[in-house]
Amino acid sequence: MIDHLQQFCDIQNRRQFIGNACMGLGAAALSSLPGSISAAPPSGLHHPAKAKRVIFLFMAGGPSQLDLFDHKPDLEKLHGQPLPKEISGGQRVTTMTRGKKQEICASIFKFSPQGQSGLNMSELLPHLSTVADDLCLIKSTHTDAINHDPAKTFFCTGSETPGKASMGAWLSYGLGTMNKDLPEFVVLTSAFWSGKVNVQALYSRLWGTGFLPSKHQGIAFQSVGDPVLFLSNPAGVNRRARQKMLDFVARINQEQQAITGDPEIQTSIAQQELAFRMQMSVPELTDLGSESVAAKAMYGPEVEKTGSFARNCLLARRMAERGVRFVQIFHRGWDHHAQLPANLRGQARDVDQPIAGLLKDLKQRGLLDDTLVVFAGEFGRTTFAQRIANRNDYGRDHHPRCFTTWMAGGGIKGGISYGETDDFCYNVSKDPVHIRDFQATMLHQLGIDYKRLSFPFQGLDQKLTGVEETRVVKEILS
Repeated sequence: MIDHLQQFCDIQNRRQFIGNACMGLGAAALSSLPGSISAAPPSGLHHPAKAKRVIFLFMAGGPSQLDLFDHKPDLEKLHGQPLPKEISGGQRVTTMTRGKKQEICASIFKFSPQGQSGLNMSELLPHLSTVADDLCLIKSTHTDAINHDPAKTFFCTGSETPGKASMGAWLSYGLGTMNKDLPEFVVLTSAFWSGKVNVQALYSRLWGTGFLPSKHQGIAFQSVGDPVLFLSNPAGVNRRARQKMLDFVARINQEQQAITGDPEIQTSIAQQELAFRMQMSVPELTDLGSESVAAKAMYGPEVEKTGSFARNCLLARRMAERGVRFVQIFHRGWDHHAQLPANLRGQARDVDQPIAGLLKDLKQRGLLDDTLVVFAGEFGRTTFAQRIANRNDYGRDHHPRCFTTWMAGGGIKGGISYGETDDFCYNVSKDPVHIRDFQATMLHQLGIDYKRLSFPFQGLDQKLTGVEETRVVKEILS
């Protein structure tokens, strides 16, 4: 029995020696290759930055630009008529619309000029209208994808194909952290109006790292229980015991990293240390007890509800104060193929006052100047009706050809409308802004040249904006 045990140990020792030798040689070889996994992030800004951080408000499902931002009063005269073929031009439509009538549907909602700038805003956005002079409406945004999942993936990662790095991960990689006790990239998903809507899932790849080191992964905060999973110590474990355990695990990891040269082990060590510090910083961050009644009131009554969009907007402001680089707030339920008037009212009510409150709060604290706030969905909605029942009950299909996004703060001109759509809100007629242009402009405001922020992977210098022709929309910069 003893001989067999000794023989087993000898075999294991030989295996360990050979394995360690091979892994060490392999790691050394990999580290010498161009574009290796140990590629270092860029250092320093490419040009002076106007913004230090981003708060990205993502309306998943595709808000209807015709009913919120892009006023087309002349469509009232054409309501119910077929969309002219010279306008649709045989462009791609979804299977839900293919072969069906495409009858023009004018919005039932009233628009009016707002602020000194006179931006036309829908009656559905009374609170956001009060900060119209801070908004830059980009009415000529367009994308390539026509279905939800690839369109959301495209907007968040620069590619319809899963596996690419997300916007927040790119910023974490390129700019690093401003607060060692909090993540550089935080994701908040919000409760939404419970109307009869189509709701698609949100996947972690929308805030993932793809080919970038995993330390740049977005951290999704939970609305129930610990804001971050397993943040609290288990029963019977105090902070001192947790520190001893962490130190012990770190020593083991460092020994293994010295053997293999795997940079992901260093990432694991750093993330464990961050998690330990977050046990102190995150509870303080998410405790709204120090917020004044007046501050909370700006965000609306839903601010007291855990997981609400209003509460997440207030948390985003608190994160901006504490140096979180990129906060992405998802709000679902904007996929209105039917019963759009009722459902859109509910969705707009969810976000209208919280967004206006966020902008006002940032501004009065001197944070809006260097915080870029952006608002977008994955695409827009069609000018023709889908599943129309009557004048007050209609839906709209997916429309990637033109839709409205907006930016505010962070060196962006306020109170302007950029780009135009045709009289039918079906095609871009002036100053097109592709999703890649939107991303390049965001990077530019943070001091990054989109052409130079890259990571070598699979034989290519990967970029958020890809290799296609892209531009910074300089006309909207202050």
